[in-house]
Amino acid sequence: MPNITERRQTFRDLHQSGCFAIPNPWDIGSARYLQHLGFKAIATSSAGFAFSRGLPDNGVPRDLMLAHIRELVEATDIPVNADFENGFANEPDGVFENVRLCVETGVAGLSIEDSTGNKENPLYELDHAVERIRAAKKAIGESAVVLVGRAECFLVGRPDIEEAIRRLTAYAEAGADCLYAPGLSTREEITAVVKALAPKWVNVLVSGPVGLTMNDCAQLGVQRVSVGSGLARAAWGGFIQAAEELAKAGTFDGFAKAKPHSELQKFFLSVAKK
Repeated sequence: MPNITERRQTFRDLHQSGCFAIPNPWDIGSARYLQHLGFKAIATSSAGFAFSRGLPDNGVPRDLMLAHIRELVEATDIPVNADFENGFANEPDGVFENVRLCVETGVAGLSIEDSTGNKENPLYELDHAVERIRAAKKAIGESAVVLVGRAECFLVGRPDIEEAIRRLTAYAEAGADCLYAPGLSTREEITAVVKALAPKWVNVLVSGPVGLTMNDCAQLGVQRVSVGSGLARAAWGGFIQAAEELAKAGTFDGFAKAKPHSELQKFFLSVAKK
């Protein structure tokens, strides 16, 4: 199993080698299966994990999230990127301390959002948001962890591409290695972000059928593609369909696409032996 330093270097090398997928598991089992499928890196999903704990997105406390991140790092031998929300703090000093703790879990990368959680003022003022990114970069220090700066404009009701680019550019200048504006949905928006931030790395979120493939993203100059809560929601979709059918109709057709117990048992027996 590669050590943490090696995984971090592998993660940086992936960003240099072309466009790659970084899917988001929500627990140990889904993380190990993604590794089994050959993915070279994975990322946590704040929403996917929250739903698995019976909580809303952004409802997981810091220490529980740190424990979750650590368990995925320890359960796999590929790089793990942490969806670290807004750093679980408003002020730069708090971001610094929490990022320091996140780095200690062994992650190869982590993202910091600029959303406040306040509906009236959903984004931090840019100067303050920049100081938060600088604090995160300082906490990472010489560890080679990839810092992802996120502009949440499109997710908080401010779908302004120019504002997103302005924020991402400032985060890049503050030390972010990779930039991410979840919610981009068109080729034109993605192209504008990639061109404005080159040669910095760009992450694009594709969590539904929006008419883009991995090849499309590569041709647009994207370095990595994450799916956010997409896989977790796909799992919930199958579960809810089958459960509702059982509850309302008393039938079992919803189980038609369920994986056989024998197949899952064989897989988890194989990984348990390693």
